[in-house]
Order: sequence, then C-alpha cells, then structure tokens
Amino acid sequence: MAGTQVSTVNLTQAPRDEVVGGYRHEAFLYSGQAEFVSGTISFVRRALSAGDPVLVVVSGEKIGLLRQELGAEAGNVSFADMACVGDNPARIIAVWQAFVVAHAGARQLWGIGEPVHPKRSPTELAECQLHEALLNVAFDAATPFWLLCPYDLEALAADVIDEAQRTHPFIARVDRRQASGGFRLIDLADPFDRPVPARPADAATMSFQIGRLRRVRAFVLAVTEIATNSLRYGGGHGELCAWVRDGSLVCEVSDRGHITSPLVGRVQPVLDGQGGAGLWVANQLCDLVQIFSSPRGTTVRVYQDI
Repeated sequence: MAGTQVSTVNLTQAPRDEVVGGYRHEAFLYSGQAEFVSGTISFVRRALSAGDPVLVVVSGEKIGLLRQELGAEAGNVSFADMACVGDNPARIIAVWQAFVVAHAGARQLWGIGEPVHPKRSPTELAECQLHEALLNVAFDAATPFWLLCPYDLEALAADVIDEAQRTHPFIARVDRRQASGGFRLIDLADPFDRPVPARPADAATMSFQIGRLRRVRAFVLAVTEIATNSLRYGGGHGELCAWVRDGSLVCEVSDRGHITSPLVGRVQPVLDGQGGAGLWVANQLCDLVQIFSSPRGTTVRVYQDI
C-alpha cells in the first residue's frame, strides 16, 4: 500500500458537535481493501489531528496495511489483533470498556473494530452479531466514544450485511453517512431469547442436582462454573450434555433459570461473593460461549477446540 493515494471519504466528515459528548456505534460498509484503507485511515487521522485516543482492533493483516499507510503516525495509534482479542466475541466488549476507562476524561475517543469476517463459522458469526447488538447497551449514551465497525460488501453474504444494519444505529459508506432505517435495539428484557440449535441425538447426557456436583467437576472448570450457576439460580438442578462437532468439544448446561442481564459474562464482575462470575470465567477459558435464555429456561453452550 506504500505510495497509494488514499482519498478522504465522507463518513468522517460529520460536524464535530454531532460526535463529541455522545456514544456512536456505526457500521462502515466498504468494498474491498482499497475502500477499507481509505475509510479507516480517514477516521484514524481525524482522531490524531485532534490529539484524541484511538484504538484499532482488526486482523493482523489489516493492522499491517494501516501501519504502512500511517507511517510515523502509527506510533500514536493503539492496535490489537482481533484474532487475539475477539476469537471469542464475548471478550470484545471488555476490551472497549477498558479503553474507555483508561482514557476517562478525554474529549473524544475513537475505535475501529471488525469482528465479522468471512472465516467465521456460522456459530461464531451468530455470536459476533449478538456482540454487535449488545454494544448498543454497553455504554452510556453520554460516553464520548465513536466506534466504527467495518463490513466488507465483497466478502460477506447479503444477510450478514442486512443484520449489520439492524445492529448498528448508524451506517457509513464511502460517499455518505446516515441513520440506519433497519436498526432494532435488542430486547433488554430477554436479550438471549433465541432458538436453541438442536443437539445431536447421540449426545452424552448427565443430570445433576444439589449434592451431586462432583460428577460435573470431572469436566472443565468452565462447565463447572456454569453448572454452579444453575444450582444457584436455575432451581437447584439442571442437565449437562456433551458432544463433539466440527473439531470442538461442546458442553451444554440447561436449567430452569432466566438470564436477563444483557452484558452478563462480557464485563468483569465485581468479586463480592454475590455470584455472577461463572459466565465470565467460561468466556475467558473457552473458545466460544453461547447463551439462550427466556422465561422457559436457560441453555448455555461452551465450545473448546480439540
């Protein structure tokens, strides 16, 4: 990309008073590498020109492209590889929150995060889309943080782009920025009320109840933590199933509890002895964690590559 002419695109040309003092979660719909670099470089340089903190979380390859284009300016930008930060999408919000806390009092904060890419499995993609929906409730509206989420129109399916427009209040393209007519705020009363994919018919199943938790402790610590949550909040008993799918060990814990906290497991809990750490621990230990919950009950699935 050295020597490439990078044009400024309109997505970063909003009046400053539209951004400062408020949280903005925006999808950037681009076509191919040149538009990605053009749009993100313009965004980053606007932050740098104002002396504001900026964090970019994208693939290692794209970090290399941006560093090369920025040259010496790259030293004033914080970068993180999405493969490390967001392999499990449930870990990403904590990174953004840590960035905001670390720069408390800043006039304006800027971020670029691209969790959705073509190499994501269908299960990972579903969790990325949930992550994007939860980002809309992860920060107070007054937080001066503009978060830009790139989506490649050439590489992603049309339904993925449609979902991006439902999970982002604002949409940016190379020639314009606008509110998203398709945006839908996640149901805060039931953020995890979604269909549970069918488990294999031959999945190994283990029931558990108070006094018999030792059987569950034979599994990984993450599953033990989730099972403990079931005993505390799910009516005192539950069911554990396990199977292997596409190179991953899948463990499922089901109970009669109901999870309504939208950021549970995604932000570090206060260790006050009141619980709430189980799903956080699971997300730190496992490759992927899925939550399905409604008044009918809760199912949590954890995935570990084998």
